[in-house]
Amino acid sequence: MAQEQTSQSVAPARLVIHNIGLLLSGDIGRPILDADTVVAVNGKITAVGKAKDLDTASATIRIDAMGTTLAPGLIDSHVHPVAGDWTPRQNQIGWIDSYLHGGVTTMISAGEVHTPGRPKDVVGLKAMAIFAQRAFSAFRPGGVRIYAGAPVIEHGMVEEDFKELASAGVTMLGEVGLGSVKDGATARQMVAWARKYGIQSTIHTGGPSIPGSSLIDQDIVLATDADVIGHINGGHTALTDDQIVALCEKSPRALEIVHNGNEKAALLTLRTARELKHLDRVILGTDSPAGSGVQPLGILRMISMLSSLAGVSAEVAVCFATGNTARIRNLDCGLIEPGRVATFVMIDKAQHSPGKTVLESMQRGDLPGIGMVIIDGTISAQRSRNTPPATRVPEVVKQ
Repeated sequence: MAQEQTSQSVAPARLVIHNIGLLLSGDIGRPILDADTVVAVNGKITAVGKAKDLDTASATIRIDAMGTTLAPGLIDSHVHPVAGDWTPRQNQIGWIDSYLHGGVTTMISAGEVHTPGRPKDVVGLKAMAIFAQRAFSAFRPGGVRIYAGAPVIEHGMVEEDFKELASAGVTMLGEVGLGSVKDGATARQMVAWARKYGIQSTIHTGGPSIPGSSLIDQDIVLATDADVIGHINGGHTALTDDQIVALCEKSPRALEIVHNGNEKAALLTLRTARELKHLDRVILGTDSPAGSGVQPLGILRMISMLSSLAGVSAEVAVCFATGNTARIRNLDCGLIEPGRVATFVMIDKAQHSPGKTVLESMQRGDLPGIGMVIIDGTISAQRSRNTPPATRVPEVVKQ
């Protein structure tokens, strides 16, 4: 009886964000919504629309957006975490929290490959993947959700290994090609085993990035048929233009463009995808931490760069780092619609940007300023310490 009384006395957490100037949905089919208010209960979106049409009473947290832009929290589709919020690649602490201040609320591991002494035997690589999956499920710096535990496939693995990994909660493979398996036939068999048990795969594309990796060209990528063509613009070294175009044309899989790649190849990929009417396949990552460091504003930079140079609107470019990735990666974030998690980034044009609006400023290549980040219905950060200062910022009017 006491337990029942306690549960009844806890009111649901009800978030209301009103006075939104522009609402970016993350949905590439409808990137801008005619709405000025979002309501969420217990971390899930329950209503999106005009304030006059919604029940906005009884808010436990009420935020006045002050006319700023609300978008889904950004997703980095390609990171290499190791242990907590530390990376040995740059011996840097706090890199994930810094990405939060760049609007990134979700990260996808492409393999914990920078782990010192990374085991390459089958027993060891499975153990490390399960450990990483468990550790990052329980550890969320600043609220950022990290999907980790991505084993790099090695020779000697059999179907039962993938079944065991899936039953333990592993949902993705690290980059195919960073381990000993580098031929298309073997990789294709292992990717098929992974897919059978609900494990998604990503393949390294381009020249070698770390010791032990090697060139993965068009033929290997097509033969492997991984779910995501990882850093199609190279990580760091890209394939030739004709091979990149061939991958866009011949594969139906996701086209991942990364910050730590070749910018010319990134623009070629996007223009080709646009011509093929396949912009829904484009997703964004940073491929960091890496030799070039960490990039807290890497996803924002990719959005601005692609929208300013590749002939797509800023609101569509935002979809590459939100709804497209959520759909391809089977995530419950990335879109502003009822039932999705209440995870948002609130932005405005940077102070003194020549663009008249936030979208126009991004279309000119400027970064927006972040005024607030909300994860699972909870404020995780307010004015960003990393972006240029926003012209306007939201205000918490009740908490």
